[in-house]
Formats: sequence, C-alpha cells, structure tokens
Amino acid sequence: MVKKKAIKSSLVDSQPVVNIGLVGHVDHGKTTLTEQLSGKWTDTHSEEIKRGITIRLGYADAVFYKCAKCKEYTTKPKCPLCKEEAKPARKVSFIDAPGHESLMATMLCGAAIMDGALLLIAANEKCPQPQTKEHLMALEIIGIDNVIIVQNKIDLVSEEDALKNYDQIAAFLKGTKFEKAPIVPISAQHGANIDVLIQTIERIIKTPERDSTLDPLMFVARSFDINKPGTEIKDITGGVLGGVLKQGLFKVGQQIEIRPGLSFEEKNKKVWKSVKTSITDLKTGGVSVDEVIPGGSIGVLTSLDPSLVKADSLAGNVVGLEGKLPDVLHELPLQITLLERVVGVEQDLTVQPIKMGEPLMLNVNSSATVGSVTKMKKGITTCTLKLPVCAEAESRVTISRLVANRFRLIGFGIIKL
Repeated sequence: MVKKKAIKSSLVDSQPVVNIGLVGHVDHGKTTLTEQLSGKWTDTHSEEIKRGITIRLGYADAVFYKCAKCKEYTTKPKCPLCKEEAKPARKVSFIDAPGHESLMATMLCGAAIMDGALLLIAANEKCPQPQTKEHLMALEIIGIDNVIIVQNKIDLVSEEDALKNYDQIAAFLKGTKFEKAPIVPISAQHGANIDVLIQTIERIIKTPERDSTLDPLMFVARSFDINKPGTEIKDITGGVLGGVLKQGLFKVGQQIEIRPGLSFEEKNKKVWKSVKTSITDLKTGGVSVDEVIPGGSIGVLTSLDPSLVKADSLAGNVVGLEGKLPDVLHELPLQITLLERVVGVEQDLTVQPIKMGEPLMLNVNSSATVGSVTKMKKGITTCTLKLPVCAEAESRVTISRLVANRFRLIGFGIIKL
C-alpha cells in the first residue's frame, strides 16, 4: 500500500497532465513562445538551426505557478511581483508544430496527440496567412475544441496597427467553430503578457479525463537513438519512443508490441511485421519513473537496437501490450466529409469530388500515409495504403489532395471496418 502511494505521488509531481500544441503560419513565433513558457528551445535538429524553422515536432514541459498573494501566474517558482514563493498549479507538455506548408503532414500528426492548442498569429502580417487558415481548419477537423488565439509580435507594430490586426483576427474567426475563442496579445520575444496567456490556458484548456484501466495505447510521434558517437557497447542505451499514452498505463519491465512495426522484403514483396520489445525505463518531466499514466508527452526506453529507431523511423506507430493492439490496416474504408473550399491556398478553390485512382494523403492517429482510391461504393471510399496503419474503427482521418504540387487539406473521413 505504501509503495503504491509513493508511485502515485511521484506521478503527480513529475508527469505533465495535458498536451498543448503551438500551431500557426511559419515564423509567427511558435518556437520562441515555447522557449518563453518552458525555457527550452525546441529547434535542435541541424537543419532546423540552419534554416531557422521547425521541421520536426518539438517537445517541452513547463510548470505553471500561481502566487497566492498576487494571484499572478508565472513559470517561475517565485512571483515576479511580490517575490514570494508561488505554488505549482499544473504541469503541461508543449508540442511545437512546424508551420511551413510543405510540413503540414507533420503538423497533422502532432495534432492527433494534442488536448488543446495555441494558434499563433503575427501582428505584423495580414491575417489570415495561408497556413493560419489550414491549421485552424485542421484543429476543427481533428476535433480539438479548446483553442486560444495568440496575437504575437505586438512589439513590432504600433498600437493602432495592433488593433487593426486584432480586428482582422476576429473577422477571420467569425463563422468558425472558434468564433468565441479568446484572443491574447503578447510579445513572445520580450515576455509581455505571458502571465495573462497562462491564466487563459488554465481557464480554457482543462486537463481531460483519462482512463488508466484500459489496455495501454500509445501514439508514437518521435523515435530516436540517444547514444553519443563512440559509446562503449556495454553502455549503449536501447531505442527511445516519444509520444503520448492515450489510455491505460505503462510500467518498467512490461513486454510491449509496436504496430505496424518495420518493413521487410520477402519474395520480392514488402511486408510489415510488428516489433516486440521490453520497457527498460520511462521518462516524463525529465525524470525516470516506474510507471506512466495518460497525460503529457513521455519517453519510453526500450531494449531495441538503437539503429531501428533512428530519424523517427518508428514515428506513426502504435504501442501497447502484446496482442492487445488494433489491427494493422492496408486498406482504409472511409466515410468521407469534404470541405467546400481547399484550405491553405491563397486563391479560392472549390473542393472537387474524390476520383477513382486519386492519391490522397491520410493522417490517422500520429501517422501519415498516402492512399490510392480503389473502390467507391454505398458512401464508402476505400483507399489502398502505401504505408499501413494501426487504427481502430471510427477513428478520424484527415484527408489532403495534391493541389499545385502540395498536399492541401480537403476534408476528413471516419474509418468504417
């Protein structure tokens, strides 16, 4: 009994309880805001540093504190106003999603593990920008209800221009699901109004109810090798899976299965086989724990050969106990709902009906795949997949089609097995 209580206490103290995405048009300040809130710069990949944009999903945790005396919210243990000790209110995980149009698939994969989102809109640019539209529509299609609009870079414009931009944002939201979403003006670069943003996050993006009694189900968003070059064989750490546990719980020592797994060539044909391994350690909030429950982002250390997980090779997989995962699907039968207009392009384009043989980009859970339409019958469109997915019936799938050499969001589908 004492041991169980100790584990529970450790989880409360160290594991983030909610995942908050930062989305929006490229260079509107998502990574800068993530750093302002968490103290971590999430663009660490060499190409990200060189190009100055987010390419992969970035992760960072933060603790929100509240001063009992001033009622001020902060990310510091001490109140910035009265310098008194502030009490921790909640620990959250941030997911920094890329804003570049060519990386929309990555953003959609990230959106599948978000409980709420901050949509960043730069005050020094006309609203909406193409990916502002696309990201807002993606949040709506995926079913994320708790969204806060962050009007960033107010330090770069006059008060008059900031108010004009604010009116543009309000006009853009009108008629959408997020028409009444709060709009918070900030300067991520200078930390202005961050306390108000945190207060708004605490009010709008609540911690969802989780069910830890179900079979565990984890969506993998990243996979990587944490060993440094030259590490001795005896000191090598197994491959790491990063993502979110949607339900159930994981414990160190459990045997787990990864689906769809890895591809192999058999008789000149590519086949997919699930991977089985064991959990050697669990990381959350930067510390090792004995078990994790649904909540913020986690790292699952395994006994896998690190070469198998390099460069996000297992991103998009689903992890659970052996034999307890959904089926691997090579075809997706979808009940499709199309939007009226193509999202993410500057010109006004009507969404045309889906055609036989058409290639579509499909995002399901944290995976992205391309499917070719092979059957259309009784309201169900069946896509044969280039890369299989592991998914349950009634899961929601976002659908994008090629428009001017880019995949653009055109609707969503529900898996009908």
